[in-house]
Amino acid sequence: MAFCAKVASFLEVDTLSEAGLTRPQLDAAARALLFTEARTTSHFASTPVSDAELAEIWDLAKWPPTQANLQPLRVLYVRTAEGKARLIPHLNEGNRAKSESAPVVAVLALDTRFHEFVPEVFPHAPGLKDVFEGDLAMRLQAGTFSAALQAGYFIIAARSIGLVAGPMTGFDKDAVDADFFPDGRYKSLAVVNLGHPGDNPWKDRLPRLSADTTVQWA
Repeated sequence: MAFCAKVASFLEVDTLSEAGLTRPQLDAAARALLFTEARTTSHFASTPVSDAELAEIWDLAKWPPTQANLQPLRVLYVRTAEGKARLIPHLNEGNRAKSESAPVVAVLALDTRFHEFVPEVFPHAPGLKDVFEGDLAMRLQAGTFSAALQAGYFIIAARSIGLVAGPMTGFDKDAVDADFFPDGRYKSLAVVNLGHPGDNPWKDRLPRLSADTTVQWA
């Protein structure tokens, strides 16, 4: 991979200082909350989502790993009537009612100049900033991958504090960016409806592929 070839000299491989130590595990209820019983929500209750809850989502989502600790994801919480009036028309028609019912809609975006923070977030290799500055294609590839990871962490963090989430990519990204990020630095990736479940919030669960189809061993 181009990224690996260009930045290998900047990266260090950490070893576990406590190799072999048994890690704690989530109990069955926690696993169900985050994974086996987690559902994409279509209808939300009118129960408000507080500023503290929204802050807590990010306080959790910021910790899991990203490539070279780049942390390129940015979050815009749309919660006012004015903000929704701007956002909803940019969504695919079939997605508008879902976001209208959600107390908060998070727009998840890639900061295309995330590398400016390299000296802060990867201080042992500040020269990586210049590597990314000189190669836009590599920067976007690395940033998009890590931002997608962070989007997944964001959804799990929302679930972990008792909210439900409805992630969607069915919207006009160029229109959202022009409206909310007019300087061109941020590029929207997904919107996530956040709140508490309303009446009939979930459709029937669709099938999942088995390990026989998806997992190989070598």
